[in-house]
Amino acid sequence: MRVDLAFGKTGLSVELPEGYRYRLLEARSAVPLADPAAAVEAALDAPVEAPPLEELARGKGSAGISVCDITRPAPNRQVLPPLLTRLQAAGVPPEAITIFIATGLHRGATPEEIRQIVSPEVAAAYRVLNHNARQLGEHHYLGQTASGTPVYIDERFLATDLHITLGFIEPHLMLGYSGGRKLIVPGLAAQETIKVLHSPKFMRDSRAVEGSIEGNPLHAEMLEIAAMARHDFVVDVALARDRRIAGVFAGHPLAAHRRGVAFVSRVMLELLPEPVDAVITTAAGYPLDLTYYQSIKGVTAAAHILKPGGKILLAAACEEGPGAPEFRRMLKEFASDKAFREAIEHAEVVIDQWQLEKLALVTRRAEVLWYVPGLPAEYYPTVWGTVFPSIEAACDALFATLPLGASVAVIPEGPYVLAKVGQ
Repeated sequence: MRVDLAFGKTGLSVELPEGYRYRLLEARSAVPLADPAAAVEAALDAPVEAPPLEELARGKGSAGISVCDITRPAPNRQVLPPLLTRLQAAGVPPEAITIFIATGLHRGATPEEIRQIVSPEVAAAYRVLNHNARQLGEHHYLGQTASGTPVYIDERFLATDLHITLGFIEPHLMLGYSGGRKLIVPGLAAQETIKVLHSPKFMRDSRAVEGSIEGNPLHAEMLEIAAMARHDFVVDVALARDRRIAGVFAGHPLAAHRRGVAFVSRVMLELLPEPVDAVITTAAGYPLDLTYYQSIKGVTAAAHILKPGGKILLAAACEEGPGAPEFRRMLKEFASDKAFREAIEHAEVVIDQWQLEKLALVTRRAEVLWYVPGLPAEYYPTVWGTVFPSIEAACDALFATLPLGASVAVIPEGPYVLAKVGQ
């Protein structure tokens, strides 16, 4: 059986042996819209539970627009121009409009990446700024949430009169689904806020997983923070398999996002009658598999359909290596997931520990095999699994441990597939 895996910018083909019960789980999505430009226009003019954007913007002296960074394939080039046109028609001049790259704790976008994210034309005509979560002085303190999270949001964004976010909705490893409030927090929040949201308090809650917003405490916390930051208007899209626009959901931040989540969950959810013995998966290719840090999402998504003690093989290019400095340090420091879990149990939360914590929750009950050619060999001893020099070698090792007839799920696009066990 030959399968094509999403891997880096080029993809990866692999031949799988006969004699096993394969279940190919391809990313399910709606058909791409025939006229996405018209759909964006219509969504801005007839939004969900909100006045038309032009009407909402009338009388405002300035606007801040939060957009995804380079690690997310959001179609900003299609959404931004009609949005900007409406802001200007409402009387908000270009020099009073600022576009913020919602980096969270990711690195800032380079000038070339900014042109990729918003288009060369928009980059030349508007002020585009990187958020920097590590500079507390660039944030304004808004108080605490009901549960005690300190809220610091980029003061430049808060200083604008109208707060807009552009995102896209896909399953998220702990927030349920991306989009909406995520462009405010962690997108434009200080690390002092982000670290609390990614502490064991939320990370170990069984409801803080892919495909779950009902009862998800992290989702509720972030909605509260977004409201404190005065999240005025959202434009979220759903993407088809080829990353063309399949749906546009604009309007009230809560109502529009919920409508988008309902759409995405309806078209994406794949139910398996029983868990499988092994999963072969990816981090969905470029840009999601640029770093090992991001690639962990492919493992956590696969874990939902795996038998206890099962095996996961993940292929990710990791062209930019492990990830941020803090993550690199932790990745080298802990030889086992048990040692890591014990070390963070009562310690102060540090940047990026949450991604390793999510991985540790998987590796304590599953074996992970890695094909991550961009990850330097110095990290191999502490990835809580085995790293292989080729996808063929990884597959050989996987199938050598599986009896004939074992059930194997193959997920070519990794976390773009929302799969669960159920009826």
